[in-house]
Amino acid sequence: MLDNILNRISKKYASKWLVLLFDVIVVISTFFLAYLIRFNFKLDFSLKDFLEQIPYIAFVAIVSFVSVGSYKGVVRFTGFKDIVNIIIGANILATILIIATFISRKISVIDSIFNISGSVIYIHLLLNILFLIGSKLFIKSAYNYINQDLKTISNVLIFGAGNSGMLTYDAIVNDTKNSMQVVGFIDDDERKIGKKINLIKVFRLSEIDSRYIENNNVKDVIISIQNIDPTRLLQITSNLFALGLKVKIVPPVQNWIDGDLSVGQIKEVKIEDLLGRDPIHIKNPDLEYQYDNKVILITGAAGSIGSEISRKISLYNYKKLILVDNAESALYDIQQEFRQEGFKNIEAIVADVRNKTRIDQIFNLFKPKVVFHAAAYKHVPLMEHNPYEAVTVNIGGTKNVADIAVKHSIDKFVLISTDKAVNPTNVMGATKRIAELYVSCLKGKGNTKFITTRFGNVLGSNGSVIPLFKKQIEKGGPLTVTHKEITRYFMTIPEACQLVLEAAAMGNGGEIFVFDMGDPIKIYNLAKNMIVLSGLRYPEDINIKITGLRPGEKIYEELLADGENTKKTYHEKIMIAKSRKVNINEVENKISKLTQINSLTQPLEIVSVIKSLIPEYKSNNSTFEVLDDKNSRAN
Repeated sequence: MLDNILNRISKKYASKWLVLLFDVIVVISTFFLAYLIRFNFKLDFSLKDFLEQIPYIAFVAIVSFVSVGSYKGVVRFTGFKDIVNIIIGANILATILIIATFISRKISVIDSIFNISGSVIYIHLLLNILFLIGSKLFIKSAYNYINQDLKTISNVLIFGAGNSGMLTYDAIVNDTKNSMQVVGFIDDDERKIGKKINLIKVFRLSEIDSRYIENNNVKDVIISIQNIDPTRLLQITSNLFALGLKVKIVPPVQNWIDGDLSVGQIKEVKIEDLLGRDPIHIKNPDLEYQYDNKVILITGAAGSIGSEISRKISLYNYKKLILVDNAESALYDIQQEFRQEGFKNIEAIVADVRNKTRIDQIFNLFKPKVVFHAAAYKHVPLMEHNPYEAVTVNIGGTKNVADIAVKHSIDKFVLISTDKAVNPTNVMGATKRIAELYVSCLKGKGNTKFITTRFGNVLGSNGSVIPLFKKQIEKGGPLTVTHKEITRYFMTIPEACQLVLEAAAMGNGGEIFVFDMGDPIKIYNLAKNMIVLSGLRYPEDINIKITGLRPGEKIYEELLADGENTKKTYHEKIMIAKSRKVNINEVENKISKLTQINSLTQPLEIVSVIKSLIPEYKSNNSTFEVLDDKNSRAN
């Protein structure tokens, strides 16, 4: 019953005129109290003069509070700015009284109601500040106490006892709808350890153990440190996960709404927060010019990368956006997404990049100026068993689109590549490396600028390890990892797509852009973190199973091939790989021969041609290792 009443009350706010009336009543009450204090709590003053002064005091109070707007604040949410307004209003009131008193004493004809003792005015000022602020804070505290008393309270710790931590504490305390109660702070600063903030103790991380967690019934820890080092964040979360705690994080201050933090903005730590490196941000005003009033075509537009590029491009003032993919259902989904959001001049076309005539027809019809080529087969084990498909799509499809781009003199062609193309150990990576080689051979042939972007694994992309782990967790495990030491470079989908857009703006043709992606991440550790992020325990609730390397898979990925080094660009996180020189005519001839193979060609024969093009390609855990043995004996 009481809960329902409070719920109804919480949805209503007191009228600002009622608040103003309340403040005026407080001012009149403190005015009487000021007289009593001035005359040692004796009625040795004229009650007639006092009663005549009350309307005057009330009028001046109304003028003062209306001038600063202090009556407009919601009492239950009284904060620092409201307190400042009250203090300013009280001082305006006192100033008006002092000026009126001074004038009344100089001009005797003025009514005596304006003549108030200076000591009464000063006492009145102090009492106003005390009682106006105190009454608001009392009402706020009483409301919060009654409201929280009916809720299930969750005890939390705040990691960070600095400014950001204090703002987080205030946001929690001031939000009447939240059910969190701060029971402690954690900090790395030894000068703060053992001290108290708002009567709440500051601990070092090592003091938070299972006994403390149990005794204080702590469920969550909120990390509230701005610009925290990602490596340190990874260390902190690992320690807290081990204690079975949920970890939340306060967003960067630039993401706060109107400069204020709300409890709703505090989110649980995500996998991308634990990459062990700073997120990569790119802001280039030239991007608007690059895509302004242009027809832009994206192949593989229904995939994880292609669809995100489409979304980012849709934010610019493009002329027309052409989405090409042979996956009908996925393409339909992205088309409907754009339609529901009201985007226009977007054309979804079902087509296969292997069909050169069809691609040429699309170019003839829409005349694109910028092409993002994201269409590719990317799954390593599948392509290891289907090298013909990998060649026809990753190499043949790229060759088709690139050749047609030259024919139609488009401005820029951006190839989406992968770190698996570097010193490849599998068919997929080798075919992507050949695609890189082919577009580099087209430099200077026509007006088209060919640009390659090369990056690592993308978090959350179709078929990647994150969705796989999520499905395995939903089924109760175990999580499967191919090797305990296997590592991968990771980036988020927005980071990857922002690199692609930046490369299109930055590139002059012939470059291979790579990211400084920080340190690679152990997949085994990633699996453990995902288990804990899901609110489960490793290995009690879900275990991890080592399954062995898959065909073509290697333990460590690289961003640069043998013989490659880098040169810097204007962005510290983006570099250009300086590739070794190749015989363009020889490479083009071999690629043409390779793309003309038919489906009856034996896989060993196909891979043999690939290896002749990419001498650094060494098969790993694959039936094609026999070719490496033959080559080594021949040498």
